[in-house]
Amino acid sequence: MATEAQLKRDLPQSIVIPPIRGEMVHLRPATVEDLPRLDELDAFYGASKITGKDAVTERAIVHTWVRRSQAWEAGQAPAESGVGDPESRRTIAWAVLTDADHDDDGQLDAASTDNVIGMIFLIDIDGWSKSARIQIILGREYRGRGYSRDAMPRVMTYGFAPEPAGLGMHRIWVSVPEKNSRSISVYQSLGFVPSGTSRDALWDAENNKYQDLIVMDTLADEYDPIRSLDAFGMHLIEDNPGVKEALSAREHSIAIQQNKPEPEPAQRGEAAGATTSDVQSQAQTPAAAQPVEPQAEHHDDTQKNTRHSLEEESNWPYGQAERKPSKEAWWRTLGRGRKRDTESE
Repeated sequence: MATEAQLKRDLPQSIVIPPIRGEMVHLRPATVEDLPRLDELDAFYGASKITGKDAVTERAIVHTWVRRSQAWEAGQAPAESGVGDPESRRTIAWAVLTDADHDDDGQLDAASTDNVIGMIFLIDIDGWSKSARIQIILGREYRGRGYSRDAMPRVMTYGFAPEPAGLGMHRIWVSVPEKNSRSISVYQSLGFVPSGTSRDALWDAENNKYQDLIVMDTLADEYDPIRSLDAFGMHLIEDNPGVKEALSAREHSIAIQQNKPEPEPAQRGEAAGATTSDVQSQAQTPAAAQPVEPQAEHHDDTQKNTRHSLEEESNWPYGQAERKPSKEAWWRTLGRGRKRDTESE
């Protein structure tokens, strides 16, 4: 029988924000002491193009997000923190750090800011609808280097993973100004799809006109953390939060597909004159095959086998002319899947 907390779909009163490792960056809980570093990094430069807000407003919002995140860590109720939300929505803030030395001068690129190059957030975390919004902010000199593509899939994996390993979210979404085509492309590669447009919702100060705000989202039964990393030539780090649950669910989904009964000959195309070799060739071709980046050596045989299985059985729906329904997406094995209308998208 469901507990009172489950019936209310409440978020926990406090949270332990986990560190997350990437190949290019690592994440730790953000603190108010990190906020001045964002100014040093000129992280709010071009805010109107990236988020549709002016730099002063964006800076104030980020400061509030970090304080909300620390308040949740400390177990403060929204009303007690002084920066709460009337709907009791929560925020998680991570500082993004790198140990990179891109110019090979023997010094870390971000040494002057203690390796901090930006922040990444899960905001508007709604326990009732199991929904959250993701946003990343990077220093001016650290954009376009692939750092966000390393960090975002790992944060999303944590967001979608079932509790207690993750947040157990059903939906993660973003909002992007229409002129920010670069971010839209990155989000599409991560599996986000357009779900709506707010017309003339933002003021484009650079061009002195209004612009649309594009809302994009992905659901737990659609999101594939393995493929989202493959899209950028990156790999899973198995001890990150939520990854073991992702791998387990993926392997379980593959096992279910492999145990499905054989289709009747007419369904295989034999009644239409297809030869046995033709049918076998078709069966060996993934339904949604996508070009895969050259793979580096994997850390162990388990991850290698999982990747091989993924390439053989992938139902990755993005990057095709038409969006494939998520009917067989492996996250459905967690019991949170649903069909989604694709005709109007």
